[in-house]
Amino acid sequence: MSLLDPIPPKVLSVKRLAAADPALLRAYGADPARHASLGLVTCDQDDPTYVALDEATKHAGVDVVFARSFYAGSAHASGRLSGEILGVIAAADPDELDHGLSALLRCLERDACFYRADDAGTVTVFPHVVASLGHYLSAQAGLAPGESMAYLVAPPIEATMALDAALKAADVRAAKVFPPPTETNFAAAWLTGTLSACQAAAEAYAEAVVRVAREPRDAPFRDR
Repeated sequence: MSLLDPIPPKVLSVKRLAAADPALLRAYGADPARHASLGLVTCDQDDPTYVALDEATKHAGVDVVFARSFYAGSAHASGRLSGEILGVIAAADPDELDHGLSALLRCLERDACFYRADDAGTVTVFPHVVASLGHYLSAQAGLAPGESMAYLVAPPIEATMALDAALKAADVRAAKVFPPPTETNFAAAWLTGTLSACQAAAEAYAEAVVRVAREPRDAPFRDR
């Protein structure tokens, strides 16, 4: 894959509420009849965090009750610990909450991240493949838990060219397409198919983003 260096996500805060007030549980979408504890995480990369939240549901009895990107991204955060996203998981048992947070943090440390698509890092790409979806992203994508999904993100024009390349490169279908602008002014798509097809689509996507970053303008057009 023609990618440059990975950009490790920075986890900015991780906090637990072992016995959250019912009003707070409801405010974040949790059910006080089923949930007692909340785990809150902020990070400077939103899409890897969505993947990590999904990963938590595969390793612990937790639900993702809230996950939202902040407008204009981490460069315009409201504070030092705000980053680009707040994710909240809920559990009945504080021990399950800890297991879920541990899985989430491992995913951000070892697996999910953006990559530089040019030498200066002025263009970034997220060509991530989820081999087996958990309960969170599968519900968001309208897919079944356990299915494979290519989670693809890039800036607007790069993402447009790259999505076309990905769809033509492999036997995948678009589960969801997020045209620009997203909250962070990117564009995204979720593609599904076999694991190998999703991997081929992600590679084609990344390579197309790199090509656009290297050659942002087509040859000049002439009036006829």
